[in-house]
Amino acid sequence: MHRMIYLILGWIAVALGAIGVLLPVLPTTPFILLAAFLFGKGSPRARAWLIEHAHFGPLIEDWERSGAIAPKYKAIACGMMGVTFAASWYFGVKPFVLVIQAVSLGGAAWFVLSRPNGPADITSETPEDITSPGQ
Repeated sequence: MHRMIYLILGWIAVALGAIGVLLPVLPTTPFILLAAFLFGKGSPRARAWLIEHAHFGPLIEDWERSGAIAPKYKAIACGMMGVTFAASWYFGVKPFVLVIQAVSLGGAAWFVLSRPNGPADITSETPEDITSPGQ
């Protein structure tokens, strides 16, 4: 029963992520990462499909390997946060809500920008870098 719930929630996350590709105010990346997590709990086959996906697979692998977000996706995410805030201001959202939105979006942008860019941006030792004391 739990596996089925994870599977259903995973497909909902994939659907929301796919909509986010077309609809700029809906983020794609968090939904795809959530789907990978949920599929890991509910369906190894669905997870394998997502990991092997030409567009979503590399994004998931970068995140799982190193917590990395490619600069392209950082720029898109922060740009959309800016557009969302500007649209709220333009359409006359109440100042109190704008403050809440600014704090929330600012925190999200800080998180996105603080992640490594990818494997070249991550400093970690590999087995080749480690030598035994006698060498």
